[in-house]
Amino acid sequence: MKTTEADSFYDHLEKMSVNELLTNINKEDKTVPLAVEKAIPQIEKLVNETVTRLANGGRLFYLGAGTSGRLGIVDASECPPTYGIEHGIVIGLIAGGDEAIRKAVEFAEDDLQQAWLDLKQHNINSKDVVVGIAASGSTPYVIGALKKCNAENILTGCITCNAGSEMAAVANFPVEVIVGPEFVTGSTRMKSGTAQKLVLNMLSTAVMIKLGRVKGNKMVDMQLSNNKLVDRGAKMLMKNTGMQNYEEAKALLLKHGSVRKATEAYKK
Repeated sequence: MKTTEADSFYDHLEKMSVNELLTNINKEDKTVPLAVEKAIPQIEKLVNETVTRLANGGRLFYLGAGTSGRLGIVDASECPPTYGIEHGIVIGLIAGGDEAIRKAVEFAEDDLQQAWLDLKQHNINSKDVVVGIAASGSTPYVIGALKKCNAENILTGCITCNAGSEMAAVANFPVEVIVGPEFVTGSTRMKSGTAQKLVLNMLSTAVMIKLGRVKGNKMVDMQLSNNKLVDRGAKMLMKNTGMQNYEEAKALLLKHGSVRKATEAYKK
């Protein structure tokens, strides 16, 4: 029995008050970081392997269906603006294609071949890393691709919330975060989804830091895509350089396009 499908520890949810519902959901949510903590040794191995490949021109692919696929797409889409990397270095793919980001596509996750076809559209190769994301650890869309990647000498990892899953057995570097039964039985968008998001945060953040995309504790390569980020960047530049005039710092930042480049230009 998959723990993600096991009966909730709570029953008669419809009879609970709103306060009871929220309190009990929160109680379950508190267990998730502790489950992630136990998986840190597995996450560390995946991070190290991913850093090595991206440093040598590889890319990071996330594969998933439903909530898992959407979480991968969110993480991938936030890497360019946060860390200034090119689009296409971290890529999220979801069963059913872009339509499935907003609306479930029936039976898309049951296709063993489609994910490999999706990867081939991006010219997947042995420099790359493919991380499958599936709370159940049994999603055919993901497992089919990981098996094909292994056969093609492409590094594979996974994030799952069940112990001893087929996906973990297939992946070179599995990450298993065992969060237990969901508050609403089988609703893996809850604790399992939270666990997957935490692991994805750790994976991409640690990788980008080790690739030099953070200096001190600042996102010095972030894209200046809105006024808030321009303001943040100008203040970072002032702190880095000792500049006193905000408008001058802002102008220098906008001229060079990033805190890193503006800082380097100023120090020359």
